[in-house]
Amino acid sequence: MKKALVYVGIFLAFVVIYILQSNLFTWFTIAGIQPNLFIILILFCGLFTGRISGLITGVISGILLDLFIQVDVIIEPIMLGALGFASGILAKNFSKENRFNIMIMVILTTLCYETGVYLLKILIYSVNIELLSFIKIILIEVIFNAMITIIIYPIFQYFGKKIEDQLFGAKILRYF
Repeated sequence: MKKALVYVGIFLAFVVIYILQSNLFTWFTIAGIQPNLFIILILFCGLFTGRISGLITGVISGILLDLFIQVDVIIEPIMLGALGFASGILAKNFSKENRFNIMIMVILTTLCYETGVYLLKILIYSVNIELLSFIKIILIEVIFNAMITIIIYPIFQYFGKKIEDQLFGAKILRYF
């Protein structure tokens, strides 16, 4: 029952982020580019719930985003699912309490996500390659996501610890 409440909470966070992304952040843009809060959400889901939950959350979020926002139906679920799975792997290797580590993870996952989306669009839809505009867009989005992460990091860390306690419990090391 508690696990179901955790996933309902993640869905509610998705809805709140969707509303923020589609309404509030359309006013706060840098050169017409807005942050991608879904990258941050999936990163934190993977970090605090694990690889498989991060993968499932990423795929479901990608499908919902494709249904609500875009017309291409395959790119978002693939990339957000890969991002959730990768962030679940990163959870074992990096500390989630260190703000600098989280900033580096957000920067790297934003770079990987946007590069993957761009490459998939080139492969699937044969989009023209415009490297300078792509680099401009990705740098602005990385800076924007990093600034947003600084602001919302304490909130995600608080709820992330609650989620870890509900999903995994307090594990005690008995033997050395």
